[in-house]
Amino acid sequence: MPKSFIIFLTKLTSALTLFLFFGSAGAQENDFLKKVQFGGGLGVGFGSGYTDVNVSPGAIYHINDYLALGPSLQFSYTYQRNWYKNMLYGGSAVVLVNPVPAIQLSAELQQLRVNQKFDINDLGIYPPGITTYNTTRDFWNTALFVGVGYSIDRGTIGFRYNVLYNKNDFIYGDALMPFVRVYF
Repeated sequence: MPKSFIIFLTKLTSALTLFLFFGSAGAQENDFLKKVQFGGGLGVGFGSGYTDVNVSPGAIYHINDYLALGPSLQFSYTYQRNWYKNMLYGGSAVVLVNPVPAIQLSAELQQLRVNQKFDINDLGIYPPGITTYNTTRDFWNTALFVGVGYSIDRGTIGFRYNVLYNKNDFIYGDALMPFVRVYF
């Protein structure tokens, strides 16, 4: 695991711990923890020469019945033998608005560090912008998602759109994506 990733996770974990500690210090007075929900995502996919792992824990704070916001972390690793290896890590901030209980509008700003390696080998297929064997790219990627979903109890299912989508980054397959969001 890269040293910069460990440093990043250490700083982010420390910041979240301080946030929760100081927020819960006055919990007797303002019931802070009663307004916090935790959730996230976990995904694993395997195939012939293919691996995909995604972990994304998150939390939201309900300001009132209509508005919630919170941070999340994300780690993703994708590998396709003889072609592609991708590791993403970072965080995001989400704002959730429920104008009525069944409808949820969302905005999420996501910042990810991207480490990609293209190992073209014998395929001879070059993605756009990749012109040599064993090309490595490391960069920060910013995404801004706007979404709408249908909420039932603690879960929401819907679609979100990345207004900053760039197909040449090879991070997301499309700007429009379905989502399932659950907080406990």
